Formats: sequence, structure tokens, C-alpha cells
Amino acid sequence: MTVSPPVPGRDIDQPVLYILQSLWGMERVRGRQADGPLGERLDLIHAAGFDGISAHVYPGAGMEDWIDQARDLGFVIEGNAFPRTVEDLRPALELAARHGIHHLVIQGDVRPYNAQAAFPLLQGWQALAREYGVPLLVETHRNTISNDLWLLRELLDLMPGLPLLADLSHYVCGQEMNLPVSARNQELVERVLRNSQAFHGRVASSQQIQLEIGWACHQPWVDQFMDWWAWGFADWLRRSSPSDSLTFTCELGPAPYAICGPDGQDRSDRWQDAQLMRQSIRELWHRVCRERRLAATASRNGGIP
Repeated sequence: MTVSPPVPGRDIDQPVLYILQSLWGMERVRGRQADGPLGERLDLIHAAGFDGISAHVYPGAGMEDWIDQARDLGFVIEGNAFPRTVEDLRPALELAARHGIHHLVIQGDVRPYNAQAAFPLLQGWQALAREYGVPLLVETHRNTISNDLWLLRELLDLMPGLPLLADLSHYVCGQEMNLPVSARNQELVERVLRNSQAFHGRVASSQQIQLEIGWACHQPWVDQFMDWWAWGFADWLRRSSPSDSLTFTCELGPAPYAICGPDGQDRSDRWQDAQLMRQSIRELWHRVCRERRLAATASRNGGIP
């Protein structure tokens, strides 16, 4: 579990959810001729009510351009790295430890033949992270060490405690899940969620990696992802301690994740969509926490809420 930094006004008897915005998601937003200075984007994220950012954390990724301002703004920071070997991860861990990053997410830039071939790498990364005292999460992501649900299932058989970051969009699109979700796929998704310590927020379909969440035609998929996130939140709360913190990153990426129109622009304003997602996730979290409290009260009172 990840211990939270102090939060003014926070109920110390309850875990907390931090909702972050992806810096990558601020690139090439519809209607902007240029991305604008990085400092302005950080101020925009802060003014919109996000608790922090998700950004690349490794040498050469430009961390020095934003870390001081992010700290001044009181941001919670999720780091991202892309190691190919065990030692590749060390410089990112050094930076994460030095700057108090909340946790480091890895997209292992390897494509092992099977779970047995991936096992030594995952073991090595986790051991190295313990050496630096940095929580390390493996992201569920296509074309990486966690490529698909079947490989991940085998990895979890070998490493039942492997900490994950759940980005379910990659498995929905990569394995062409359809609605309604089959019982078999639901079981596999729930297994991912039971190991998840953080989330990346993006809604996919069986054929598209990133849907416009404000469009009515995509509402069935939005509802499905909200159901999964609610299940994941509830499961995380069940295994959390009062001092723990969970992160959810709104990660609506530029093209080719976003679908473009004939003008080359995104079909929707991803920054507006990210703010809509932030509000929806905050409401979902409050609902899950409220249901948990009611269930606990009912249990103490013999079934009476």
C-alpha cells in the first residue's frame, strides 16, 4: 500500500483518492494552435481541481522542467518509466526516491515468450524498487510485458501479489471484448482489479482504444467502465488501511489514441473530457465509500443500515 502525504482537512480514519491528470493528455488538445508553456498547463490542471499529475520520470524525460512547480502546487505525482532490463529501472527509481514520487508505474518494454520468461524481470524490478523504497506498479498495457489478459493471468499465477496499475482499455480493445461482457472476461478483469493499486482512466470499446466519453452513443461503454472502476475501488478499500491512498489518472491521449476528423483535429475537446471524467470519478468514489459505510453499519446492527 502507499502511504498518503498529509492532506489538509482529510478524515484520517479513511483512505483517500487522488485524481490526477496526465501531462501527455495535455498535448495537442483540440482548438489550440500550440501546447503552450508547461507551467501554464500545470496551473490549468491545478485550477481545475486535480490533485496532481502523471508524468514521465526518468533521465532525459524533462522532469527538471516541471518538478519544482509541481511541488509548489502541492501535486501528488505518479511517475512512468519504460525499462527493458532490470538495471534500466534504477535511474528512474533514483529520481522517484529523491523527489518523493507517490509511486512509479512501469510499462515493461519487453515482449517475453511466456510468463516464465517474464518472471525474472518482474522479480528483479520489484526487488530493485524495494531497495529504493518506491512503490512500483506494473501497468496493464498492450505491447508490453503485460500484453494481454491471458499472459497476465499466467503472471499472476506465478506472482499472486504482483502490484498492478489497471488500464483496462488496453484489454478491452486488444482482445475485442463485446457488450455485454462475458462471465469469463468479467472474471479475468476482476482478477486484474484485485491486484490493482492505481488506475488509468480511458474508456475503450472492442474496436477503439479511446472513446469520446461525452457522446451519448458511447454511454454503454462508459457505464461498463464505471462499473469496473466501482468494483475496483470497493475491492481496494476492502484491503486498504486508513493511511493508504489510491490514484486515478485521467489519461485521454492525443492521436492516434484520440480519433481525428478530416481536419486532423480530435473529434472532441480532451481537456473538457478529462474534467468531466474527474467529476464523474469523484462522485463514483463518494458513492462507493458511502455504500461501504452503510454496509459496515448494517453489519454491526444485525442487518439494519
